[in-house]
Amino acid sequence: MESKSVQDFYPDDVAHCYGCGKLNEHGHQIKTKWDGEETVTYFTPREYHTAIPGYVYGGLIASLIDCHGTGSAALAAYKFENRELGSLPPFRFVTASLQVDYLKPTPLGVELEIRGRITELKGKKVVSEITLSAEGVVTARGKVIAVHMPENMIK
Repeated sequence: MESKSVQDFYPDDVAHCYGCGKLNEHGHQIKTKWDGEETVTYFTPREYHTAIPGYVYGGLIASLIDCHGTGSAALAAYKFENRELGSLPPFRFVTASLQVDYLKPTPLGVELEIRGRITELKGKKVVSEITLSAEGVVTARGKVIAVHMPENMIK
């Protein structure tokens, strides 16, 4: 597995996302990397990420799936173009569609593993299927359609 995540290479002007922005000190700051043919990130929810005592709030789960999907899209774009992470111009994706299925309650107090598999890469669009697991049990899955960040969003 590479030592650096794709988020480590996001340009500072687009690195403030609550879920994956390295410059958002209050955010999740997830780190998406390749693990074989899949992407992976890990996150340990805090006590305040609760829905009901002992279980993770569904909005956090959606956020993790969302940002892991856009990070996975960037990794796939670099790989597709046979480019090194951080090479210019940078790849930055935003969410066009997010679908989340909650399969089981997700417990608090354990590290979550979020894995992605790229199912389509066509032009400026990347589709990924994401699973979120707690202690080896898949508790949620999602589908993320990510597209290149529009120029008007970059300052």
